[in-house]
Amino acid sequence: MGKPKPEKNKTKDVKPTKTSVKKEDKDMSYLPSKYMFLFVGILAALTAVILTNDDLKLYLVKLTPMGSQPLETIMNTANSESSSQTGPGSEPVVSPEPIDPTPSQATKKSNNDEKESDDKKMKKKDYKKSSITNKADFKLRKQLDEADDLLQQRNVDGAIRLYDDVLRENSKSPRALFGKGMSLDILAEQKRSNQLLGEAISSMDAALRAPNVPAELLRIISEKLAERQTFRGWNHKAAQTWKYMSDKYPDNVDYKRKLTVSYLTMGDNVMAREILKNILDKNPKDGFSLVHLGFILKTVDLNYEEGSRLLQEGIDTQEHGTVDGRFYYHLGDAYMRINRTDMSSKVYKKGAELGLFLSEHQRSLYNAETKLTGRPWWTPEQTPYGRYLAMLEKNWETIRDEGLSLLDQKTGGFLPEEENLREKGDWKQFTLYQRGKKNDVNCRRTPKTCALLDQVPDATSCTRGQIKFSVMHPGVHVWPHTGPTNCRLRAHLGLRIPEGPRIRVADKTKTWKEGKFIIIDDSFEHEVWHDGTESRLILIVDFWHPDIPLQERRTLSPI
Repeated sequence: MGKPKPEKNKTKDVKPTKTSVKKEDKDMSYLPSKYMFLFVGILAALTAVILTNDDLKLYLVKLTPMGSQPLETIMNTANSESSSQTGPGSEPVVSPEPIDPTPSQATKKSNNDEKESDDKKMKKKDYKKSSITNKADFKLRKQLDEADDLLQQRNVDGAIRLYDDVLRENSKSPRALFGKGMSLDILAEQKRSNQLLGEAISSMDAALRAPNVPAELLRIISEKLAERQTFRGWNHKAAQTWKYMSDKYPDNVDYKRKLTVSYLTMGDNVMAREILKNILDKNPKDGFSLVHLGFILKTVDLNYEEGSRLLQEGIDTQEHGTVDGRFYYHLGDAYMRINRTDMSSKVYKKGAELGLFLSEHQRSLYNAETKLTGRPWWTPEQTPYGRYLAMLEKNWETIRDEGLSLLDQKTGGFLPEEENLREKGDWKQFTLYQRGKKNDVNCRRTPKTCALLDQVPDATSCTRGQIKFSVMHPGVHVWPHTGPTNCRLRAHLGLRIPEGPRIRVADKTKTWKEGKFIIIDDSFEHEVWHDGTESRLILIVDFWHPDIPLQERRTLSPI
């Protein structure tokens, strides 16, 4: 018997009846309606999470076919579609086409529009530079900030172009005017150009006087402007800057103080005195005003009693600016001149303790950065200048004769000492070199002496010294004092030395000899008397202190 053949599976079309269709419909619609509420609840929860997470929101916005529509709209649309699928006879769901995750141009434009809209809605108080920005500049803040960034990067050409763009829209923009001035100042420094510096100052001044400048920006502008004006040597313009600020803010004492300093720098003691008195009328304990008015009374009026009183009261306040070597120096000097030597010594010791002086006896104020050997008296062997000293000593009679020839003339050219160092007597000088520069007019009257001096570069190049004839007549007393700097050694060549003159440096007293040098460090306290009956004539030659490096000598400002 053979294997029975498997019977083929035959499908028989059966026409559904009305009853079977209803049952099938019922079965198909049951499942969605049963779980739909659960599905919508989960979707709502997920949407809430998404709406509170900016990163996730952005990612989904990029992926959704809804583009940049809010996710709330997307959720409502999804719920609507789900609801429409739950009823009988719903349309089959069509899968969406794949979406390019890169934002469309419309999306980018929408995002940029939103950003620009937010930027426009920024309130001035929320702007990080609001304290220096007025209403008009606030509208141009984007360009101004870009220009400021370039200036900070020292891209001055780019910064100036952007500031000029702003100024074409608003020619009175204080931020643009000041920023351009700062840029020009950097260029002036780079190119060492006074013309550019003048343009920088002009632009800053225009910024200062522009309308509606915020107080904080005014403060910044005035500080920089006055500093650059002073640097340029325009002290009168610096005074005008502080006068403008003082008038604009009459209750601001700081501006009045700065105006006072400008007047003192100009030598206008009358205006300085008036401002200081006005400040003290309102506040008699203002330390700044006390020390500065005391300084004027002591140095200009020679009123040592009242000057020392005000200086002492001002220093005792310990206010900022009162602990200064100049005020301690003049207070001690004032006490000494009214015979209160105990108080004078006390002030000098305190100044040394505070580091205002090198020591109680070495009280120079304009000193070298390098630590220098300090001794009151030097010998030629202790200096590297022995050969120069010997050469001048060898020719001392030639030098003497030229000096005496000037004394014999009615208009010899000797000028009185003007530093108020004399208690009494007649003490004059005839200058050949000063601050490292030759006085050609005077050297033509003493050609042999200047020809000799031209061979001494460490003296003729000394920008903190002098070379001069000094004549002292009988009866002179020079107050104890110190020179302004420790950067030099002062050599005295005796030319005509009668009986009677003598000099004390620190605690040792000596006299001069004809044809010989004595060498002192005049940053130490020294005092001179002439109790004789004839004039004393010497040649003073200042040399660089040998400890100062050559590079530092080049950088020291002249005195």
